[in-house]
Amino acid sequence: MEQKSNAIATQYPSIQEMIIPGQGLKTPPVSPFFMDVTLRDGNQALRKPWNLEEKEIIFKRLVKLGVQGIEVGFASASKQDFEACSYLASLAPENVAISSLSRAVEKEIDLSWEAIKKAPRPRIHIVYPISDFTIKNVLGISEKEVKENIIRSVSYARKLAGSYGEVQFSGEHFGDSLENMDFAVEAFQAALDAGADVVNLPNTVERYRPYLFVAMVRKVAESLPGGSKISVHTHNDLGMATATTVESFFAGATQLETALNGLGERAGNTNTYEVAIALHNCGVKVDLDLQTIYETSRIVSRMSGVPVPEKAPLIGDDVVAHRSGIHQDGVSKTKDMKKGAYRAFDANLIGRPEGDRIAFTSQSGKSAIYEILMQSGIHVSKEEASKLQPILKSISENSGGGELSIEEIKTELEKLRLLEAPI
Repeated sequence: MEQKSNAIATQYPSIQEMIIPGQGLKTPPVSPFFMDVTLRDGNQALRKPWNLEEKEIIFKRLVKLGVQGIEVGFASASKQDFEACSYLASLAPENVAISSLSRAVEKEIDLSWEAIKKAPRPRIHIVYPISDFTIKNVLGISEKEVKENIIRSVSYARKLAGSYGEVQFSGEHFGDSLENMDFAVEAFQAALDAGADVVNLPNTVERYRPYLFVAMVRKVAESLPGGSKISVHTHNDLGMATATTVESFFAGATQLETALNGLGERAGNTNTYEVAIALHNCGVKVDLDLQTIYETSRIVSRMSGVPVPEKAPLIGDDVVAHRSGIHQDGVSKTKDMKKGAYRAFDANLIGRPEGDRIAFTSQSGKSAIYEILMQSGIHVSKEEASKLQPILKSISENSGGGELSIEEIKTELEKLRLLEAPI
């Protein structure tokens, strides 16, 4: 039994492999390149896709956030999409890669290039299936033909882009390529040989645990020539896209395709904010303006019509709230420290206007009362807070255990002080 346990353990990096003694966590030598897909994958999944004016607002938010690349759309999808790609490309800063998605069809590649060629850093993005399941059941052709189509389309894009533009190849359904991993590696190598600057490994549909996909990414990274630019694009069908993307960065993927508020097909794409802060917490240099995150999330939610759940990591209304007495005590004792007992991130880091928020319910203790009143500008002693706690707890329980307002707490404090005032 012990031998089996040890065998399983060796499949994962050890603590020693992840830590530099006396210095902290090991990090890759490069910063992640954030390739944003909100205006393409995110927009195409909306009940009401954005018009040009709305796309421009989102585009400018992305520039302000500081992403290194923006996929502005699918130029061949419609006249409206072509015009949007073309217009946004004309607004692009010098240092931001501007991409348009295209199938491996020459006339679509032409439209993509025509739409984005005015950008300072244009990128043609070609997508083509490589998984055994999709090749057999969707394309209905041989692996040899798949490889030929990849070489043909990437070579064509390379000629169009010349030395000025970039070419990215995505092996659609890479996450389903367990049965033909050797061919997947072969397909990515063929794309690089044909002139691709970046190869993208999508988890087009999330089906398995993160570590399985990460192991697949590592296999590709180790098989391709050193210095190959590898990207990942993961979906959130099982709720693990952030974990998968973060770990893929440590496995060799330097470009991370993410979306604002996690917008995208079905359960969405990887959430930009979650990946950025998770990497930041691990000591990775993240070249984004993290202070703009909270404001951006509100704008995107309002414009997309997709509300932010109150429990959404980082940006949900309830994420900074503490209602349990044990948690509130820890929050109170570590509130002025860089690392909080129950604080995963500093609200100021993401431009959030409020930090730890303590609320009183039937589950709360005296620390909650003390902090709530003090933060409201009402001086109270620890002794008074201790005496007030059972009174407020009883009121909360009698009203169904709900949260008490600051007015209710102040009223009970005044009553307590009247009762204890000297005659």
